[in-house]
Amino acid sequence: MRLNHLTLVAALAAAFPLFATAADTPAQQPWMNRSLSADQRAELAVKAMTREEKLRWVFGYFGTSFAPKGTTPPKAAIPFSAGFVPGNPRLGLPDLLETDAGLGVATQATPTPRERTQLPSGLATASTWDPQVAYAGGAMIGSEARASGFNVMLAGGVNLMRDPRNGRNFEYAGEDPLLAGTMVGHAVKGIESNHVISTVKHYALNDQETGRNELDVHIDKAASRMSDLLAMQIALEQSGAGSVMCSYNRVYGTYACENDYLLNEVLKKDWGFKGYVMSDWGATHSTVEAANHGLDRQSGQEFDKSPYFGGALAEAVENGHVSEARLTDMATRIVRAMFAKGVVDNPVAQGGTIDFAKNGAVSRATAEEGIVLLKNDNKLLPLSKDVKTIAIIGGHADVGVLSGGGSSQVYPVGGNAVPGLEPKVWPGPVVYHPSSPMRAIQALAPNAKVVYDDGLDPARAARVAAQADVALVFATQWIGEANDAASLSLPDNQDTLIDSVAGSNPRTVVVLETGGPVAMPWVAKAPAVLEAWYPGTSGGEAIARVLFGAVNPSGHLPATFPVSEQQLPRPKLDGDPKRPEQRFTVDYKEGAAVGYKWFDQKGMTPLFPFGHGLSYTTFSYSGLASQVKDGRVHVRFKVTNTGNVAGKDVPQVYVAPLAAKWEAPKRLAGWDKVALQPGESKEVDVVVEPRILGMFDEKSKTWRIAKGKYKLVLADDAAGMNATSVTVDLPASLLDVRGRPQR
Repeated sequence: MRLNHLTLVAALAAAFPLFATAADTPAQQPWMNRSLSADQRAELAVKAMTREEKLRWVFGYFGTSFAPKGTTPPKAAIPFSAGFVPGNPRLGLPDLLETDAGLGVATQATPTPRERTQLPSGLATASTWDPQVAYAGGAMIGSEARASGFNVMLAGGVNLMRDPRNGRNFEYAGEDPLLAGTMVGHAVKGIESNHVISTVKHYALNDQETGRNELDVHIDKAASRMSDLLAMQIALEQSGAGSVMCSYNRVYGTYACENDYLLNEVLKKDWGFKGYVMSDWGATHSTVEAANHGLDRQSGQEFDKSPYFGGALAEAVENGHVSEARLTDMATRIVRAMFAKGVVDNPVAQGGTIDFAKNGAVSRATAEEGIVLLKNDNKLLPLSKDVKTIAIIGGHADVGVLSGGGSSQVYPVGGNAVPGLEPKVWPGPVVYHPSSPMRAIQALAPNAKVVYDDGLDPARAARVAAQADVALVFATQWIGEANDAASLSLPDNQDTLIDSVAGSNPRTVVVLETGGPVAMPWVAKAPAVLEAWYPGTSGGEAIARVLFGAVNPSGHLPATFPVSEQQLPRPKLDGDPKRPEQRFTVDYKEGAAVGYKWFDQKGMTPLFPFGHGLSYTTFSYSGLASQVKDGRVHVRFKVTNTGNVAGKDVPQVYVAPLAAKWEAPKRLAGWDKVALQPGESKEVDVVVEPRILGMFDEKSKTWRIAKGKYKLVLADDAAGMNATSVTVDLPASLLDVRGRPQR
């Protein structure tokens, strides 16, 4: 149909949101009354909007000056930022200024990047098993976002680790829905404490990067509710996040950003989500289907094949293919989040003060809590400060620590310590934070002779190691967005390097800086292994402090380390990176049996189990008991530090049905992190998340807890080598879709 004059104005206003209309005149603003609820304020504000003004809110731009060819970002956008949505000055509503990502304030490709503090990887934060550490890290990066002029942070990655080769695992929080959802939820809550909107992403089942724009996920719906979707549900419940970012992939044959089941049925209806759904950059594929099926805003429209929520949406509303009520709902959800998170009442401005020393200490504390001591034969660690000679080998440990690539990359304070590495372009450049483990080690052992070898020649490195009292091998694995790891093997011949060094020096310590689990064919030779992940801005200092015992390691694995790819549900990744246009299906045949549950189901022994982590002290458990109180299962026990130094333990409670049939023998039901002095004991009360006791029934939209006996297992990892247990008898019960008792 041909557009009349009014429709043409609407189309122009939608396609070019800075296009002015006669409606841009002063107005009374009752929605600025702070005594009203966010819902009331949003309803009043949107009611005062013209259609053209509502259309502006649902159309987002890429913020960087390096926008795709043929496009130009709005002048009001912050240069080299992720996104921009123009506000409404007539109504007193500010612009939305968006920054990547979950590890800190990122800078898109630019010759003049902004230097900011980077947290350790999401896996490192998850390894702390401490929600308060996650909150503190989120609060820190949220404060830097605000000081940098941003009021939206594209954080909150909570996709489960279905495959340890996933290139974005380092942004996420591991394989278990309860742990991942809890940790990410607290991180998002910390970000939003700064009056900054955060997201939960990538919704949903975006669990590999290979073919992320083409793949179609197939999984039993109930199984998805008990795994990936449960993780996101818990993260939203813990945080109240203002936004959800839908993902690139298809689910059940339909793109996630126009998937009625995911967006309308599950997210908005079943979970009662009141915020707005934004697309990932390049993840919008339609106008009418996307709008009607739950997408509230097209993001970074320059990355899509068409400005779907520009003039096309204006026309769709005009001709009734998208109702006016739906457009109103889209705008209301966005504006409601702005009121709910304090974005309107607390405007941002660029040029805020950042205390980099203070924020670096937050990053270091997270790294120290998240470093996992995987192996420590003969108590090789901690190292004595009186050690005479130390050989430091590989990993650019003389100058810095590695970080992951892609949109979450934060440019280091002090610049890239190892410039020029490949890939130099997206998802690169490869960046090392200038936090030198070697310098930190020298500071803690000032009388030691420290020798560095780059590790490029394994034979030479072995000779250097043989002359030292202790050899520290730093092994790295760089991964990033849009690229999965080729295998679980360390790249660049590093397995040979470690094998050679460990063969020449029986006091060899391996420090891993990786984006996820890796295979360790040399592990029998290496007496001590530390998983440091990507340790962030102050990672070098954190690693040194753990090596020398200034910090007692307390990290525990948030993901299983397989022996090899042959133990995975899909030994070979689906899809072909060389054929990016090819569509294919990924069948998550393991259903809800992700990670340790898959290993339990198949009776396989991993290299290192989920929940594993050693300490420089020892702990014991006693007095295990359980009771049902106020409809919740409580597990009580005493933890005692039986060693000679202070430390932190992570007692884990798993639940196993004795009669009911689950997807796997047991599930993580709760945990605590306990700090104890030598000889000290503490009583712990773990309250079991009710949904963990049940099976989700898709037809009735309920969690069904079967009548009968359940074993509650107290252990220090999922393998349960030091486990003790107690049995509880539960009545049959029903929980609603949000886990509450059904009345």
